[in-house]
Order: sequence, then C-alpha cells, then structure tokens
Amino acid sequence: MDSARSTGNGSGSKNLPGSSDPHVQEVMRAAHEELKQLLRQRADIMKRIGTVKQTIVGLANLFGDDVLSEELLELVDRKSSGRQPGFTKACRMVLMEADRPLGAREVCEHIQQRTPPVLLRHKDPLASVTTVLNRLVEYGEARTVIRENGRRAWQWVADPAHSGFAGEGSSSKL
Repeated sequence: MDSARSTGNGSGSKNLPGSSDPHVQEVMRAAHEELKQLLRQRADIMKRIGTVKQTIVGLANLFGDDVLSEELLELVDRKSSGRQPGFTKACRMVLMEADRPLGAREVCEHIQQRTPPVLLRHKDPLASVTTVLNRLVEYGEARTVIRENGRRAWQWVADPAHSGFAGEGSSSKL
C-alpha cells in the first residue's frame, strides 16, 4: 500500500477516483482560485464596512447620536434599546473608537466601563476577549501589532483606500 501512496500525482490525492482526470483537476483548480478570490473580496468588503462604520461613529461622537437615524444607530451597533449588545459587537466598538492599538486587558476594561453586564456572562473575560479579537483579525476587521514590550495589541483595520493607513493595506491585488 505504501507504494500506491508514493506514486500519486503529488497532490496528496492518493489515487482517488478521478484524481488523475485532467478535467476534474481543472474544475478543482478553478474552484480553488474562485474561492480564494471570493475570500479576498470578503476581507476587502469587511474592511470597507469597518471604515464606513468608523466614520459614522466618529461623526456621532462629534455631533451626538441624535444625528443618526434609528436604522443607522442599529447598523453601527449604537442603538440604545434595552437589550445589551453582543460580546463581539462590544469588542468591535471598543476597537473602532480607539485611537491606538489596545491590548486584550484594555479592551476588557473599556467593556467593563461601557457595558459591564456583557462581561458577567463569561467565566474568563480576558480569554473571551482575546478569542474575539483574534477572530476579528481572521475576518479582516482588525490587525495584530506587537508593542515595544513584546505584547500583542489589536487595532481596527480601516480601508487603506479611504483612510490614512495607505501602507498597511490588504495583501490582495484585484
């Protein structure tokens, strides 16, 4: 059986049915490329959404939430309903409104100041915040930076085409 594994086509397919068919390989290659392109597009769209939200939040901070419609308040997670915002939304808002990269502990402290009940539902809030911040990096909404002390901090990603972060843009070139 070992010889069958080593004589495969190099793609790790282990001589599965259709694996040597050039048509199957071409369809898989095309699907793979399309998936990669769609994921790049999603990351770019998430960054642009973040930039627009950040702009709206900045304007609301300057002029007050009353300049925002009910729908817009909801879209930027500032609706003042009785319902507490979600944990991920709270982390997003803290990063969006921050003027510098924040460590997980700082994000926890900001959430504690703004919406303490959100943290009460978590056994280890610091670990939960770290998990959410890392997910935001995966989604393309935040980036990790290393501070002078070697510790990680997170920063909201603004769309480089529409902000001052021109040197730190998306890695994709569409």
